[in-house]
This record gives sequence, structure tokens and C-alpha cells, in this order.
Amino acid sequence: MAVLVYILVLLALTGHSSAAYCVCKDGSDQNLQKALDYACGNGADCSQILQNGACYNPNTVKNHCDYAVNSYFQKKNQAVGSCDFAGVATQSQTAPTGQSTTCVYPTSSRSLFSATLFPVAGESVIPFSLSVILQ
Repeated sequence: MAVLVYILVLLALTGHSSAAYCVCKDGSDQNLQKALDYACGNGADCSQILQNGACYNPNTVKNHCDYAVNSYFQKKNQAVGSCDFAGVATQSQTAPTGQSTTCVYPTSSRSLFSATLFPVAGESVIPFSLSVILQ
């Protein structure tokens, strides 16, 4: 049983090796703010960029935009066109730089492994069982 769980975890980890992120291009704060507002108003989880959130610092429009558009992109399952924001954002194979060490960018809309194996700041590690993985 333990071997089966180990194999499933290993397969899940290798299946996510080419994670894609959505990041904001350098640009005017006004355009970045529009992308941030759209993302946060349309499904992105922006709680981490609120004051006292794990990704609040550095407190810049660019850094907050990076987090918001990436959250939106992941919520949309990395769908084609969900990382454009009128040309303000683009896909990247690397997470944005410049964030605090407590800020973790999600790489998928699935929270199973981000909540269990790779905790996001502010989330607790939730033990999982084989039945949860197989559902």
C-alpha cells in the first residue's frame, strides 16, 4: 500500500515538471493596475497580496500584478488566452522574481498537491489518503 502511494505521488510530481506561470510585463502602473483589478475581480485569489498577506511585499503594482494574473491563469487551468490581459501579461516557465520568501506562486488550479506536499503560505499541511488521490 505504501509503495502504491509513493508511486502515485512520484507520478503526480513528474507530471507537473513543466509548470507555466503568467507574469506581467514591464509597463505603466496604470495598465498593470487594470490587469490586477480584472484578475482579482474575475476569480483570482488575491488574498495573499492584501496587507499582511504572504505576497504583499514588495508592495508594488508590478509584484501584485504578477501574483494576481498568475492566480487567474491557474484558476482558468492555463487556458489559451487566459494570460494576455490586453498584452500586459505573458507566460513564463519561471516564477516571478522579487517576491518575499514567504510568497509561493501556484502552478495549477488543483490544490491537492499545493496544499499537501507544497504548502502555500498561510495554508496548513493536510494529510492525504489513497482514497483522496484516487477520487
